[in-house]
Amino acid sequence: MTSTNPAGLDPAARPKRRTFSPEYKLRIVAEYDAAPHNEKGAVLRRERLYHSHVKEWRGARDAGALESLVDKRTSPARPKRSAAEAENERLRRRVERLEKELARNKAALEVMGKASALLEMISEGAD
Repeated sequence: MTSTNPAGLDPAARPKRRTFSPEYKLRIVAEYDAAPHNEKGAVLRRERLYHSHVKEWRGARDAGALESLVDKRTSPARPKRSAAEAENERLRRRVERLEKELARNKAALEVMGKASALLEMISEGAD
């Protein structure tokens, strides 16, 4: 069974990444910034974009580097990663989260130690 290609195009000849005009990029950034918080994802889904697109385009707009929007003219490519690299990245993020949690717990223990020392001083002074 052969599949028909209505456009008559070779699928391998299609570009790998979508190209966007600078005006389109600025319009999407403006729509995204104007959308209420709970509708921001809808703007991106409708255009099939990622948050990284908007961050990059907004950064170029805010920096006045509109020429970078003109020169690039393509969406950022998502790098291909092996399963091992993806797992390493996931574990690295988990370690970072645990280190932050450990730092918060240490700070809380210090505060609790100071509070117990103060309570002990108060109770000794009351005796």
